[in-house]
Amino acid sequence: MADTDIAPIMVTRREEATGFFQKLVSKGLGWARKYSLFTYPYATACCGMEYMSVAASRHDISRFGAEFPRFSPRQADLLMVVGTINLKQAPILKRVYEQMTEPKWVVAFGVCASSGGFYDNYAVLQGIDRIIPVDVYIPGCPPRPEQVLDGLMLLQDKIGNQVHRLRDTGQPNQTASDHARLLSAGK
Repeated sequence: MADTDIAPIMVTRREEATGFFQKLVSKGLGWARKYSLFTYPYATACCGMEYMSVAASRHDISRFGAEFPRFSPRQADLLMVVGTINLKQAPILKRVYEQMTEPKWVVAFGVCASSGGFYDNYAVLQGIDRIIPVDVYIPGCPPRPEQVLDGLMLLQDKIGNQVHRLRDTGQPNQTASDHARLLSAGK
C-alpha cells in the first residue's frame, strides 16, 4: 500500500508548501536576475554608436541594472547583437553564444540583426534567429535609445516572470554520487 493511499491530504499539503516556497524563492531569484544583467555587446556596425549613446549619461542604461559590459562571454548572461552579421561571422557568434553561462538571454539590436535589414544579398545573415534563439527584438535603423530601454524593460519582465528552479531534479547530485562510490569502495 502506497503512502498516497493512506493519507492523500498530507501529501497534498506537503506539495502545496513546497510549491509556495519554490514560488517565493523563484520570485526572489527573478528579481535579482532582472536587475543584474551582465551584457556582452557584439557590435559590428553603425548601431554600435547607438549602443554607446544608451550607455552614456543621458540615457544611462545602468539605471536598469545592465551597466557593466563584459567582454568575455563566460562572464556575461545577456548577448546584445548590435549591427549586421555576415555569414562569415555567424559561426563566431554561435560560438560566443555557446560559451555563455546559463541562464542566458539574447537581444537583436537593430533591423540588421533582426532581419538582415536592407542588405538582402548572399553575404548577410537574414536575422540572427536562424542560428541562435532571440528573446527580444529592438527594431529601427538605428534604434533610438528610448527603444533600447523599452526592449531592456521587456527583457527584464520576461526574466522576472520566468520560473527559476532551485535545483535540477533530472541530474543526480555529483558530489553525493562520488561520495557514495568512495564509501562503497571502502576508502
